[in-house]
Amino acid sequence: MDGPVMLPSRISSRRLLRARAFASALVLTILIPSLATAQRAELERHIKRSTLPNGLEIIVVENHGVPLVTIEADVKNGSFTQGPEYEGLSHLYEHMFFKANAAYPNPDDFVARASELGAQFNGTTSEERVNYYLTVPADSIQGGMNFLGAALMTPLFRQDELEREREVVIGEYDRNESSPFFQFNTSMSKALWTTAWSRKNPLGERAVIESTTPEKMHAIQQRYYIPNNTAIIITGDVTADKAFALARATFGGWKAGPDPTIADPIPPIPPLTHDTALVVEQPIGSVYVMLQWQGPSATQDPASTYAADVFSDVLNQPGSKFQQRLVDSGLFESIGFNYYTLNHVGPITVFGQTSPQRLRQALGALQDELKKVDDPGYFSADELNATKRKRIIGTELGLERASGFAQQLGFWWAVTGLDYFFGYVDTMAKQTPTDLQTYANKYIIGKPHVVGVLLSPDVRKALNLTPSSLLETAVHP
Repeated sequence: MDGPVMLPSRISSRRLLRARAFASALVLTILIPSLATAQRAELERHIKRSTLPNGLEIIVVENHGVPLVTIEADVKNGSFTQGPEYEGLSHLYEHMFFKANAAYPNPDDFVARASELGAQFNGTTSEERVNYYLTVPADSIQGGMNFLGAALMTPLFRQDELEREREVVIGEYDRNESSPFFQFNTSMSKALWTTAWSRKNPLGERAVIESTTPEKMHAIQQRYYIPNNTAIIITGDVTADKAFALARATFGGWKAGPDPTIADPIPPIPPLTHDTALVVEQPIGSVYVMLQWQGPSATQDPASTYAADVFSDVLNQPGSKFQQRLVDSGLFESIGFNYYTLNHVGPITVFGQTSPQRLRQALGALQDELKKVDDPGYFSADELNATKRKRIIGTELGLERASGFAQQLGFWWAVTGLDYFFGYVDTMAKQTPTDLQTYANKYIIGKPHVVGVLLSPDVRKALNLTPSSLLETAVHP
């Protein structure tokens, strides 16, 4: 899985898996054959799991390299649960998480206790999960567990704190809105997801954020913040037995609730039915091009998600046919392919930068190149093997950094389930050129998509660029 383009609030988990891979590639190359066939066994050996009677899953990864422990709560919440009346409130809830609760009813008490524990804590919101994590010295794990448990199980949602955090979130909204790419991304996403836009918008809508109430926060808590919709991940300098015992003591009395997938099922994403073109004006110096398709679901078509990752990696490699014909030729200054793994349909994105003079030629060449990926021999065995090696090494190295690995595990637990993660490298290593071409034909070549161009008003005027002329260039070069 790769993350979406240009939206820093979203997660790019498989990019994290590749961290430091390049530096260690030569050292680990000789291990590739065994790693490629035994990643599931290796991960299952390191990752211990237990489920409490209330449905809470506990996941433990021991790493005794440094005397620190990371404790993370992952909740299957996020924008995918949001109808328009709740758009952005999963994100606002995240901001309210580390606030007053039954154990620490005053804001100053909560902050003081975090300081006593030496805790570093934060949270993130994405489309299909919200996570909260804190890292504490290993001898403070029990205090850290209680600290996280109080925030998770007994929030107060004080009106004064809600009003302050609303302003913080609106400030974040304002900062995003000030970027020239905000309107571009938003316009593209609205066209791609149509009536499901609220379920793909973690940042939310200003009016909804400004008008929310403690009652709506409690409604989110009661529906989604229940043990049978949550995982606790503990990584670092702790034994699995101790971590399981502390988790049982802390969360064993947490009452389960109705399964949200049954009580409030998520509507299917409406399929894109026709091509759409957008021209967005912003005061920028370059011209940016984006094409997007609705991609596979990680649970409904997992086979295509593996092919999608390898497909993107091969095309993004320096020296690939895709890069040679589009970047090395001078048509684009840069261009990249991306698939973002999600359960409820992940987007496929091509994003590139070009010049005003080359825009039409570059778009035509891009469309021609997309048709060529189905040609025999377009993908070579050497290209696929190089891509697979990087994925394998990155996964192995991910185990070395406990705090980052906890967040990766939490993402996969929420979006795909850990069985998908355990089998990722083994399945990815089996991908063939035919698999990549089958994926491209199923989701990209000749399929409805959105094409957008971001440029300055003066450049648009000089090019006489309209959505209809853009669509004609992009679809019929």
